[in-house]
Amino acid sequence: MVHFPLFIDLHHQPVLVVGGGPVAFRKVKKLLPYGPRIAVTAPEICPELEEIPGVVFRTRRFRLGDLRPQPALVLAATDDPAQNRRIAALCRRRTIPVNVADDPAHCTFLFPALVRQGNFSAGISTGGASPTAAAFYKNELQALLPGNLEGILAWLEDQRPLVKARVPADRRSAVFHRLFERSAEKGRPLPPKEVETCLDESKFSTGRVDLVGAGSGKADLITLRGLRLLQRCQAVVYDDLIDPALLESVPESAQRIYVGKRAGKHAMAQEKINQLLIDLANQGLQVVRLKGGDPYLFGRGGEEMLALKAAGIDCREVPGIPSALGIPAEAGIPVTHRGVSRGVHIVTAHTSDTPDGLPEDMDTLAQLSGTLVFLMGLGQLPKIVARLLAAGKSGDTPAAVLSGGNAPHPARVRAKLADLAEAVQAAGVEAPAIILVGEAAALDVE
Repeated sequence: MVHFPLFIDLHHQPVLVVGGGPVAFRKVKKLLPYGPRIAVTAPEICPELEEIPGVVFRTRRFRLGDLRPQPALVLAATDDPAQNRRIAALCRRRTIPVNVADDPAHCTFLFPALVRQGNFSAGISTGGASPTAAAFYKNELQALLPGNLEGILAWLEDQRPLVKARVPADRRSAVFHRLFERSAEKGRPLPPKEVETCLDESKFSTGRVDLVGAGSGKADLITLRGLRLLQRCQAVVYDDLIDPALLESVPESAQRIYVGKRAGKHAMAQEKINQLLIDLANQGLQVVRLKGGDPYLFGRGGEEMLALKAAGIDCREVPGIPSALGIPAEAGIPVTHRGVSRGVHIVTAHTSDTPDGLPEDMDTLAQLSGTLVFLMGLGQLPKIVARLLAAGKSGDTPAAVLSGGNAPHPARVRAKLADLAEAVQAAGVEAPAIILVGEAAALDVE
């Protein structure tokens, strides 16, 4: 069972612990920093538990009256499983949250592996499947935290009234982000002069836009730099066919804006996307423009970069694995291969500059050696085949149509060039897909 992580205020709230042994001791120790009023009921209390100040001890067996007045939480931690389950049943009937030691099936809440530094609290749970795994990731998380996080968080809390008084609402998020980043990097609160610098920057500076290539498949194909930018951004503007797992890396507070395009269906015109990026940056935000494949390979990333630079926005490109290389690789086709293909030519098969919508240099392309890769061309496939054959490309040339990565309808069709359009139609391949023509299309190195 998967449990929803929920943080509750236990300050001065009554908590009942039934049991007086080492398990009860460990649970009480976990609860103490959160300020509850703890009562322990058990015939015998272990010495370590008795030494904890502020706890009320009832040296007797559990009674039904112990649930009146109703406690905020109950922890059943006796050495008698039947007694623990009886207590759990009583709590369930009264809708009192109950935790049963070493018995997740009878718990209505679980104790997580806790990481705490001041106001920072994180709970890690595996639903009772593996406390060892929870403890392992607790240690991993602790190692990632700045040593003085407690002091930094207390200082950041003190800065909130100042920022709200000095910074317009639409720029506060960027200022809070900047204060946290700089203090976490230094491992200490910032001196007043540096705080003033951050506040002054909010008046004049814009944010930044990073054009990030997500790669042509699963989330782990993104570069480390691209992932780090996603994890720290304040807004993400993303395309179609992005692995949803990447969006889970985005901070919860960040804006998520979908602008995808597919087969003539555009969520937003390119000019409006350009302006959206400019507007977000002018709010002082750190923006990631997340694109499938590589931003500069038929991704219109160059247009967005020029528009941002013309508006005076700080921007940069983070490459990704393009579909022209990644999708064939996924199918076991290396687009270049010693003795088979000494070059690769990547071409758009969709243009408004010619009467038939195909590149004007199709005759030249037909004479090239190596591998031809046509993007955005599935609807033009019969025309592409006809033009290549008419220009002298052999009908026996190996070819393939591939739909992969995060495409909704994966497909792989291999055929001779002359038979390709018919084979693809028979297979019912749907866009998006790429077209390969050349001897490499016959390879399968999977």
